[in-house]
This record gives sequence, C-alpha cells and structure tokens, in this order.
Amino acid sequence: MPNVTYEVLVLGPKGDGVVQVGESNLHIPKVLAGEKITILNNRLEKIIESSPERIAAFCAHYATCGGCKFQHWSEAPYRAWKHDRITQALKSVGIDFAVDPIVDGHGAGRRRITLHVREVEGVWCSGFMAEKSHDLSALTSCPVLEPKLQDAPSWAGRFGETLGPCDVVITLASNGLDVAVKAERDAVAKRLAALRNLFDDLKLNRLSVNGEVIFSNETPYVTMSGVKTTLPIAGFLQATKEGESKLVELVLAAIPAKAKNVADLFCGIGPFTFALAKQARVFASDTEKPAIGALELAKRHVQGLKPITTMVRDLHKNPLTMAELKEFDAVVLDPPRAGAEVQIRNIAKTKIKTVISVSCDVQTFARDAKTLVDYGYKLTKVTPVDQFKWTPHIELVGVFKI
Repeated sequence: MPNVTYEVLVLGPKGDGVVQVGESNLHIPKVLAGEKITILNNRLEKIIESSPERIAAFCAHYATCGGCKFQHWSEAPYRAWKHDRITQALKSVGIDFAVDPIVDGHGAGRRRITLHVREVEGVWCSGFMAEKSHDLSALTSCPVLEPKLQDAPSWAGRFGETLGPCDVVITLASNGLDVAVKAERDAVAKRLAALRNLFDDLKLNRLSVNGEVIFSNETPYVTMSGVKTTLPIAGFLQATKEGESKLVELVLAAIPAKAKNVADLFCGIGPFTFALAKQARVFASDTEKPAIGALELAKRHVQGLKPITTMVRDLHKNPLTMAELKEFDAVVLDPPRAGAEVQIRNIAKTKIKTVISVSCDVQTFARDAKTLVDYGYKLTKVTPVDQFKWTPHIELVGVFKI
C-alpha cells in the first residue's frame, strides 16, 4: 500500500488516528485528523500532508516510544479532544452536562515511572514497549518526569546486569528515591554485592526485589495535607504532586461544611483522608493492606485531626452495605480504572446527600454516574485534572447531590 494516500478521518478513544482501508479501519498512532499519510504493513510510512495543529515533539525518543501519545499535537486542540471525550462519554449514558475546563495537573512532572528492562543487542537497557509492538523502545531519559527523576531509564537499565529481564518502578518520594524491582531472578546472596553497589551508587533510600526490602537507609514517605505517610512497596500514588493537590482541593470544596462523618473509599495511603479529617470524622477503606497499614501508622504521629477509622476491605467483592453507609453525610470514592459499580449501587440506594467520584477512566465514570442519576442524584460538577499529559488519560472529579 505504499503508493496510496489515505486521510486520517478522526482520532479514536485511545488517541490513534482512524484510517479506512478497504472495508476495514486501521488505527495509526501519532497522526492527526485530516492528515494525508501513506501506510506500509499496516503502519505509518510517511505523512504526506501535515495538520496545521502538528508541532515538534520535545522528547528525542518520541517517534518510537510507546509512553506518550500526543507530544506532536498543539495544546488547545489536544485539550479540546480530552474534554470532548468526557462530554461524549456522559452523553452516551444519557447525561448531557457542561463539564468544567481542564485543570492542568502536570506541575513539575511525573514522580513515578515503571520501566521494562531487557537485553537489546547485548546491552541491558530500559524503556517502554514501542507502539503496537512487543519490542522495547530503549530510553536514556524521560522529560515528562520530575527533574530529579529524568535519568531514571538509565538507572533502571543497570539492574538487568544483575537480575536479568525485569520491571523497575522508580518513585521520587519526599525524602529521596525508592526502587522496586520485579524480576525472574531473586536477590540471592551471590547478587547482593552487585545490588549493594547499585543501591549506593544511585543513592537510593530503599531497594526492594520481588516485594522484599533488600537495602534501606530510610523508609520513603510522601507528605499529604501536612502528614508524612510511608510508601508501601510499589503502592498506588497519584501521578504528580500537582495533580494530587488539585484533586484534594476539588474534593474538599465539594464536602458540605456541616458534614460530620465522611467515608473515603478506595482511599489508598490517604491523600484525601487526612485533608478530610481536618473537618470531619473519616472512615477510610481500601483493598490493599499495606496502604491501610501506612495510613494507620501516619495517623498515630499527627495531632489536631478528627478521628480516622480504617478497614482493609475488597469493596468490589464486599462493598459497604446500605446499613453501614447510612451513618455518613458524604462519600468520596477513588476506585481503580474498573470503577466502583457494585459499591456505587449501594451508595445510590442509601441516598447519602453528597457523593464525590474521583476517577481515572471516563467510561467507568460515566457508567457509575448513570447509576447515581438513575437513583435520583443530580450531577452538579465535573472537573477534569490532566496529570497524565500527552496521553489519552484524564482524571475526573464529579460531584453528585440529592
């Protein structure tokens, strides 16, 4: 097909350009609607006619890396596309709503990266998988990260020499670097000396391999709403400090001043819990035992907050019942991408006056929103926070009242 020119019709929900070839649609990464392109082996060969919205990518690895989707797209249409995805997702479930403008939550950059480490032509390196491929796109740096973390790909690649193929999670905590490695090889005695050298050379706070702490100078922590909270190994953390701050601000603004009892469900290590506890008693629950353990430890070392009660509970399989929910004046939920389908239904039936849904997936957000609306709730505010810049992902804060 190299001599045939095709037009990119539209961008699909994952940000790929849709091109009609015969009776089929191809999804081509890193092109823009209206561009004329040629295709070879079902992949982009050449852009014949560029969109006026196209700009130069700022990352040297962008052409092959599968991490970012939109560095080639100017800011205004990029934001409009993300905004429209939210509006259309809500319309698809019968909710016609004026979504707030997107809030930029990138700040100084991402504070965590997960990298694949593989041997490529005899050299251990790290990166992401190339677009629509199982081949590693090797990186030396990543400019979307916080400045202190931008050389993380080079650091991660060094673990391959000792542990072989592995995945490396590098987090910039408030007090330094935390590295968690998932590897086929264990950190047995014969590998400890090499790992110790890496630990010292990279000036890490903690190094864990396959869930076991190997070396530690100081337990990594983050500060949330003025509270120091330790980080579980590779535990969930909002992508950016700025994004977390914006989300907390939006959640607090939606909590009624008279609320005395608030549930914080899928609470993680407590980014909302400690902020909420400045005003109300908080019940915090999450599936992950290490997250609840970190939250419990943190609350013991802080004064001036309302009581915080915690529980480890799988809210997908064992949601809070209507009887358990009735004591709360407001509920905050921040579930994973799958949403909170079963838990939302119980909340909707209870008719708690204020429900705040924090979501990183527009489709499951819309699905759960429909459940609330069907039970009589009114959607009063939806604010997108873009802490996943240059990707199709967006964080949302939706406020529901009854």
